[in-house]
Amino acid sequence: MTPDAKILSALRENSDGVSGAELAGQLRVTRAAIWSRIEELRALGYEIEAGPHFGYRLVGEPDALHADDLLARLGKTKTIGRDIRVFEQTTSTNDVVEKLARDGVREGVVVFAESQTRGRGRLGRKWLSPARKGLWFSILLRPNLRPQETTQLTVASAVALRRAIASETGLSVGIKWPNDVLVAGKKAAGILTEMSAELDKVRYATLGIGIDVNLGAADFPSELRKLATSLRIEAGAPVSRAALATAILRELDRVYSDICAGKFSAIADEWEEHCATIGNNVAVQIGDRKIRGRAESLDNDGALLLRTEHGRLEPIFGGDVTIER
Repeated sequence: MTPDAKILSALRENSDGVSGAELAGQLRVTRAAIWSRIEELRALGYEIEAGPHFGYRLVGEPDALHADDLLARLGKTKTIGRDIRVFEQTTSTNDVVEKLARDGVREGVVVFAESQTRGRGRLGRKWLSPARKGLWFSILLRPNLRPQETTQLTVASAVALRRAIASETGLSVGIKWPNDVLVAGKKAAGILTEMSAELDKVRYATLGIGIDVNLGAADFPSELRKLATSLRIEAGAPVSRAALATAILRELDRVYSDICAGKFSAIADEWEEHCATIGNNVAVQIGDRKIRGRAESLDNDGALLLRTEHGRLEPIFGGDVTIER
């Protein structure tokens, strides 16, 4: 943990204040060095009071993502979030993680961007990424999975997002197979899993996540307003992006640990409980092919099991799903 992350962590743990001497002792630096770091944090927008009777006290923070702050909030995790990087702007966070993967960076690194110029969703669709209004981030994973099992990562991520969003906002959150998180029946978040693999082994996977946190109705193009929403619109108030990001990373770390331990079936059960797709008649567009049937459950790899019009149970690993009323 960096010095700034340690200072922020100490300030949050001691809401009534912590002395410069205590901070200096914890970090093994001088009180002058602590004062310098406090000034740097103030320049970033953190409101830190100082007084002779209480030392330093955190009283306000900016609506911005800072790696040190996220590390301080998150604390120790098993894999995801042990390395966090934040960019003011990038093309796509998936692009950044792809480069890190090729450079041999270990799994668990998380890359956030305050905005993306070429954010993307599934099937090559553009993902709207306005500055400081959402959470746009990607995670590098190196799971011991076969390529056909990577659907597990998307399923588990949807479960983690649902848990964290519901916990932080109090909203009722659902899931649509394969990668959408729904609030009030509209898409509020999406997941894009990309991978580099050999025939029988995944070399690495890039888990890209986009969440519409504090967008207003005017931020959505007119053609998306009936299909997409934001947490702010549905909750009726702004949502702390840093607090939500922390909750999500914590849940993602838990479900990834479960997958690595071979416990995907429990995740799949939770996914099915909250999935709007299961039990419905759906149409799945896979390239030029369209398959119709009833979505029944997930298989052990995370594929959607579809009972087709001809009575055959067919596993679906991808495609564009439409629920047919």
